[in-house]
Amino acid sequence: MSDSSKDTLFDIDRIDQDFVFTDRVVEVFDDMVNRSVPFYHEAIQASAQLLAAHLRPDDLVVDLGCATGTTLLQLAGLLKELPLHFLGLDNSGAMLDKARLKAELFSKQEMISFILGDITQVDQPDTGAFLLNYTLQFIRPVQRPSFIRRLHANLRPGGILLLSEKTIVGHSGLNRRYIDIYHTFKRERGYSELEIAKKREALENVLIPFSIEENRALLREAGFSCVEVFFQWFNFCSLIAIKDDQATSLS
Repeated sequence: MSDSSKDTLFDIDRIDQDFVFTDRVVEVFDDMVNRSVPFYHEAIQASAQLLAAHLRPDDLVVDLGCATGTTLLQLAGLLKELPLHFLGLDNSGAMLDKARLKAELFSKQEMISFILGDITQVDQPDTGAFLLNYTLQFIRPVQRPSFIRRLHANLRPGGILLLSEKTIVGHSGLNRRYIDIYHTFKRERGYSELEIAKKREALENVLIPFSIEENRALLREAGFSCVEVFFQWFNFCSLIAIKDDQATSLS
């Protein structure tokens, strides 16, 4: 890995602003995810198994906050036997430029497309599956209910939402232990104490996690008939939410 693509964003003495997805973040994003999100690729593999079980031929899979397209590229490979369409939506043009380049390099540009836009205004009726990988936590809590209702409305009957998030737990002592274990995970992957502390400071007012119970309630209140955890590592969790087969799709 070249030095320019290694995440050293927070190897500094001080920060002057909250975390934002700058061009510099785009350069190191893949390394950041690999070293910061526990079992990231395993969760994608589990997602692929659920998608294979629930999707229909020619279904559309939409990754909201797709970043550099890594998830869609992996899913396109894991689900290559299924005739599916993949769409990535993100509000960062720089992220999408990199995503399109990667899709072309892996000869997936015919099956994966990317659109620049606000994910909270997504309009893709009869979608087979939406993916929200560590994205909802960056949306203001007051906006989350209407956003999740929009996703439910845009799914076809029987469609699914796969949601992965960093979470909190109600017991303060256990929550602290989970965070300590996570910080150990990051140290084992080469992050210094300074980098861990500075990134946490930068994310403090930007990333607002819910508990699993709060996320489950949010999904149920939006109309999902089934909401279950399918993967968890301490304070990181993935859930599947299924739209009822008899529900009316968005017209």
